[in-house]
Amino acid sequence: MLTLYGMPSTASMAPHILLREIGVPFEMVLLDRATAAHKAPDYLRLNPNGRVPTLVDGDLVLFESAAICLHLADSYPAAGLAPAPGTAERAHFYMWLVFLTNTVQADMLVYFYPERHVEGAEAQASVKAMAEARLLERFTLLDRVLGDKAWFLGDRYSAVDPYLFMLARWTRFMGTPARRLPNLGPYLARMLARPAVRAAFEAEGLGDPFY
Repeated sequence: MLTLYGMPSTASMAPHILLREIGVPFEMVLLDRATAAHKAPDYLRLNPNGRVPTLVDGDLVLFESAAICLHLADSYPAAGLAPAPGTAERAHFYMWLVFLTNTVQADMLVYFYPERHVEGAEAQASVKAMAEARLLERFTLLDRVLGDKAWFLGDRYSAVDPYLFMLARWTRFMGTPARRLPNLGPYLARMLARPAVRAAFEAEGLGDPFY
């Protein structure tokens, strides 16, 4: 059986939602941040970075949320979570998933952890503010690309959608959260209405504000 290691409202949320969309049996192991369970020797043997998520699929161990999402989409093609390989739609699927993890999520890490980049409260506040400004630019672009489509890539739900939802959730306490943008607002409501998303929130013990 598949095992996903994660923490509530972290980068494990996107693969968690995907597993519930697929409907395959899996175990969700929520690590305790307060006890630094992600730094324990047993976990570090799975993921030497000491971060979440980590997926164990038989003898295969994967970390990095986007990699896990791609693996799940490829392993369960009947779920229809990615366009057909070799198509232009598949190429755009790769492009946007990589944009989300390499560009948007990278700025998120700067926003939430400015102390990793500079010392001093004043400098950290400046770095955080600059990261938030960049994130608003990123989500404004995503809002424009989404337009009036039902899902980010078009009429068909894909693995890009829970990834975007996860990152948009992280903006909920920013000055301009993603939910305030004209297209992302209704889109996030559609995401929250999906049974897999609601089940993931319940399993992780998360309540309002959902995004």
